[in-house]
Amino acid sequence: MSSNLLAGRGAVVTGGSRGIGRAVAELLCSVGAGVVVNGRDPVAVQDTVAAIAASGGSAVAVVGAADDEQIAAALVEECTNTFGRLDILINCAGIAEPAGSSILDITPAEFDGLISAHVGTAFHTCRVAARVMAPQGQGSIINTGSVAFLGDYGGTGYPAGKGAVNGLTAAIAAELKPYGVRANVVCPGARTRLSTGAEYEKHIEDLHRRGLLDELTMQASLDSAPAAYVAPLYAFLASDLAGDTTGQIFVAAGGFVGRYDRPAPRVLGYRDHHQAEPWSIADLQAMITSAAPGPPGNAVG
Repeated sequence: MSSNLLAGRGAVVTGGSRGIGRAVAELLCSVGAGVVVNGRDPVAVQDTVAAIAASGGSAVAVVGAADDEQIAAALVEECTNTFGRLDILINCAGIAEPAGSSILDITPAEFDGLISAHVGTAFHTCRVAARVMAPQGQGSIINTGSVAFLGDYGGTGYPAGKGAVNGLTAAIAAELKPYGVRANVVCPGARTRLSTGAEYEKHIEDLHRRGLLDELTMQASLDSAPAAYVAPLYAFLASDLAGDTTGQIFVAAGGFVGRYDRPAPRVLGYRDHHQAEPWSIADLQAMITSAAPGPPGNAVG
């Protein structure tokens, strides 16, 4: 990857102090961008900034939860003040679903926290960043989703939040396209502190036992590649090389790269409402039960 791919660009990376976010921040700096590293833990944030500086990169720290609109504003302000511009916003911030959580036992407070950490972060940061990017006529927003939005990995607030991130990003991409601002989603699979340990392994194995994950997906989830394998996709989407790419949902896990096609309805039946009565319940039963859905498509990672 060219060392000057993002030369002179200003970037914000939320959740940039650990895991995938740190790998992304480090890679962006290595190809020329100046990066605002954000995270909740001041020690982790400062450690990442120091590591980037030691390798010759340029980064500054903003500590705090990016689902707070004041922190979101501070991130953009710091980027424009320090690097003179804001070209890239990458949201990697997030929190894990409580161990064993399900709709049967999650509390409203836990659910609200998960939604805020994922959708709230994307909303507040994108809202502030868009007001800078649109007038300048360019910019790249990359939000982090998850294959968990399909529901195969269980939970409640985490898959709901990630699904909402997909919808929000699609809307942002459509709205900002006339301004030259792009928005995409990356659903990463990588070995981080959230995807390691006995509790995580037990969760994945339990999902397999319940039939939610097939054997291949279970093994891939238990043997994820390091975050460095995911970071290049973020860097590509942040660059001018992806100038025609917007409104897309990508998957990256180890050596696997994929893209979700835009959902489209399959016709089960049609009547012209000007010439026919509404479908009866019996009609609907026959129509829907005879049109069995295809096999589930578990993603890798």
